[in-house]
Order: sequence, then structure tokens, then C-alpha cells
Amino acid sequence: MLTSLPRTLTAVACSLFLSLGLTACGDDDISSDEQARRAYLGLDPSVSKALQLGFTGFNAASSANIPPQSTTGDASGTLLVTGQVDQGSSANKGMRLSIGMTGYSDGEIVLGGDEDPVNITYASSTDTAAQPELTLQLRDIPDGTFTGTLKGPFQMTGDLEGSVTLDLALSGEIEDDGTGQVRRTPGSTRVTGTATSGDGVYTVDVTR
Repeated sequence: MLTSLPRTLTAVACSLFLSLGLTACGDDDISSDEQARRAYLGLDPSVSKALQLGFTGFNAASSANIPPQSTTGDASGTLLVTGQVDQGSSANKGMRLSIGMTGYSDGEIVLGGDEDPVNITYASSTDTAAQPELTLQLRDIPDGTFTGTLKGPFQMTGDLEGSVTLDLALSGEIEDDGTGQVRRTPGSTRVTGTATSGDGVYTVDVTR
């Protein structure tokens, strides 16, 4: 009976980690903040993709609802952006978008150093009202600026199990793409905020 106790306690501990939204069993050197960092790194490429889809939807909109825009993960799954854009001829417009993910992965996350890469697959709620929200405000279209936020939870499977919640602020410049449509000025977009997973928090501050 005594020899089985450590295994029982390990199973209980793993269950506790899962309930908190993380899987750290088997690697005592990984902190909860590091888990949150890894959870965000797997999503980082999708932030740019979601922004691109939002701008594509903006350019294609002929009514308040943008045409649904989608793309695939580099490894698997789909990313879908839906929502509304302000109407009228104003040079300042806003968008209110929902981010849907199904079996989405951009492949191995390279952590650097001698750490093994990890693989995480993401999904969102199928209910658009519960999906992460991307809001954007465009100023002085077409050659101006934009600000926005990306907030909400994503579910994870693979090397991390549970959820990660983004609370990001977005800003950058916009420009005419040469055809009369609006695009983000390359290299001008700044993303700041936090990614929270279980007890861990990762501070995001990147420019792309």
C-alpha cells in the first residue's frame, strides 16, 4: 500500500494542475509564468493573421457585416474572423470582430537554448458571442493609424492542456496599398499586454 502512495499523490497533483489550466507534471523546472509564455508563443503568429483578416474584411465590406475571412494554421486547423464595420464615408471607422479557431496550430514552438520544442493546438468557443474579441479603430484612412484590443480565451491541447486568455492592446500605422485599399504599414504594429494561463502570466511586448 505504501509503495503506491507516491503514484496516487502524483495523479492528484496532475489533476490539480489540469484544473488550473496547465500541465506541468513531469517537469518540476517549468514555472507557471513559463507555461503562460509557451501558451502565448503558440498563438503569437495568429495575432498577425487575425489582424490581416480583419483588414481584408474591412476592404471587402459592402455592408455593416464583413464577409467572413478565414485562413489555415501553418500545421493544422482554421482561423475565422467575422463581425461588423462602421458604415459611411468618414475617414475614421471601427470594427468589432470575433476570432474563431478550430484545431489550430502553427506547428512547433521553438523555445531556444537547449529546451525541447513544444506543440500546442488551439480552439475557441463555437458560439461567436463567447469567442475572443478583436476591436479596431482606424483613424485618417487610408494613411493614418490604428488602435485596438484582442481579448478572450482559447482552449489548448497537446503539450499544454487547459486555457490561455489574451488581454492585448494593438497599435500601428495604416497606408494605401496602391490599389485604394487599406493595409497595415509593415513593421509598425506593436502588441502589448498579457497572456494568462492558470496561475501564470506572461507580459507581451512585440513589434512586427
